[in-house]
Amino acid sequence: MNERSSSGSSWLAALVLLMGCGGAEGGDSAMLSGSVQIDGSSTVFPIAEAVAEEFQAANRSVRVTVGVSGSGGGFERFCNGEIDITNASRPIRDSEIEECAAAGIQFTEVPVAWDGLSIIVNPQNDFLTCVTTDELRRIWAPDMRVSTWRDVRAGWPDEEIRLYGPGTDSGTFDYFTETIVGESGASRPDFQASEDDNILVQGVAGDRFALGYFGYAYYAENAGRLKLVEVDGGTGCVAPSDETIENGTYAPLARPLFFYVKHAALQRPEVRAYVEFMLREAPTLVPATGYHALSAAEYEEDLALIARVAGGGA
Repeated sequence: MNERSSSGSSWLAALVLLMGCGGAEGGDSAMLSGSVQIDGSSTVFPIAEAVAEEFQAANRSVRVTVGVSGSGGGFERFCNGEIDITNASRPIRDSEIEECAAAGIQFTEVPVAWDGLSIIVNPQNDFLTCVTTDELRRIWAPDMRVSTWRDVRAGWPDEEIRLYGPGTDSGTFDYFTETIVGESGASRPDFQASEDDNILVQGVAGDRFALGYFGYAYYAENAGRLKLVEVDGGTGCVAPSDETIENGTYAPLARPLFFYVKHAALQRPEVRAYVEFMLREAPTLVPATGYHALSAAEYEEDLALIARVAGGGA
C-alpha cells in the first residue's frame, strides 16, 4: 500500500555553515557507500542540489545525482524503476499511481517545503506592479485573444506581451494552469517554454515586455535582474514572502513541494541516510534556497513516517 502524508538567494552560505556539522544522521558516514538517484521538478531542484552537496561532503563514498526532467518526467522515470527519489511541485496523479502500482513500485510522499509561485517581469517594466488572477487567466487561457499589454488593461502599452513559462512536463505548469486558468494543462501555446527555470530567468531578464512565472527560489537568486509582481487573488495585492506564504495571504499561488521515495530504495542505507539528512537539515537549507520551511513538528512527522516505512521493508 502506498503511504501518503497528509501535509502539503543562494544556498552556498548555508553549505559552508553546515560543513562542520559532521556526517549524516541515522547512519555511520564511514560505512556508507553506493548511490542515490534523483530526478524531477526544477522547482525542487535547488533544495535537492543543496542537500546532495552537503550530504556528499559528509559521505564521500556515496554518489548523489540530481536530474531536472520536470515533475511529470520525474514520475515517469520513478514509475519505470529508473530512480530512487523523484521531486515534485505537484501531488502525484491517479494515473501515475496506477503506473507505479502496475510496476510493483511502492512509495511514500513527503512534503519538504512551501513555495510561492512567482509572477515575474523585466525590471524595465514601469507600469506593472500588481496583476489580478483574472488578468493572468485572460493572458494565459487558450481561448483568449490577448496579444498586447493594452488588451489586458487600458493604459498599459500597446506592446506585444512575450510570455515565458515552464514546459508541459513541469508540475509548476500543471499547478499554474489548474489554479489560474481553471484546468490543468490548459494554456495558450505561443509562449517560450522550458523545463529549466534558469532559461526562463534569462528570457525575462532580456525582454522588456516579457512576463513569466516560476518558483520563488529562481526569483530570489536573480532579484537584481528581475521584477517581482504582486498578485491580487480577490483580497488585494500581495507579494510572495515567508510571511505571506505561511499565513495564507499569498493566495492562490502558495503551494507545497514534495519528494517521493521508493520503499525498496529505503532499504538501502545510503538512501535512507540521505532522506533523513534532508529532513533534519531542511529547516536551514530550505530557507537558504529561497523557499519556506515546514514547521519543526512537520519535519519530525516526516522523519517518523520514513522510520515506519523503512522498518516495514519493501
